Amino acid sequence: MTDIYQWNWQDKETTQSTNDDAVALSNTQTTGRFIISSKEQTRGRGRRGRSWIGLEGNLFFSQGLIFDISCIGQLIALSSLSLYESIKALLPSTHRVNLKWPNDLLIDNQKVSGMLLEKGHNGYIIIGIGVNIKQAPPSSQMLYPVTSLMAQGIDIDRLAFLRSYIANFDKNEQSWQIHGFEVIKQKWLEAVQGLNTQISVHTDREELIGIFKGIGDDGELLLETEESLRHIYAGDVFYM
Repeated sequence: MTDIYQWNWQDKETTQSTNDDAVALSNTQTTGRFIISSKEQTRGRGRRGRSWIGLEGNLFFSQGLIFDISCIGQLIALSSLSLYESIKALLPSTHRVNLKWPNDLLIDNQKVSGMLLEKGHNGYIIIGIGVNIKQAPPSSQMLYPVTSLMAQGIDIDRLAFLRSYIANFDKNEQSWQIHGFEVIKQKWLEAVQGLNTQISVHTDREELIGIFKGIGDDGELLLETEESLRHIYAGDVFYM
């Protein structure tokens, strides 16, 4: 392994899933942080059991770090904010870049990245991230419209983007350690799309319509329905 900042890093030619590789590595690790990336990923996973289509030139990687699992919602916000800052810095102001709960990134209402957090061994949390750097899968295969950085006029190498993201992640994690979650939360809310507007949320059990009131201290979505303020920990958001 080589290093990206303070992270041990391995870049593979091909793998089935960087998250699977990271979970396996965490079984033998008791300290330290690591990143596993790959030029090709054949069986990537997305949230809620969906597949992540791995196309040539895109970025697929997983971070492994020891983290308090009770704060995993805060880690999701921290990671997605770091992705947002990396993408926002590349695009001209004519483009609209937004977060979408819980962890998607949108460019002009089109999804450009996704994230999946899983529990590893020895206290490790694994953050799996995919970014459409060079190309996006056909929209007909996706739940939402999709795009790539290349389609938006940004030509960047996948590893240059990875380094930018890690620099932002380290900066935001340091802020979180010093100031707590509130600073990260406020930055996240400034970047999210649809705050204080009506949205539809699809969970495993129901479809809810209400006003998106922000996120709680566990990173959960706050939805104001006609009956009450609901705290939602897993689901898909659709803008009305």
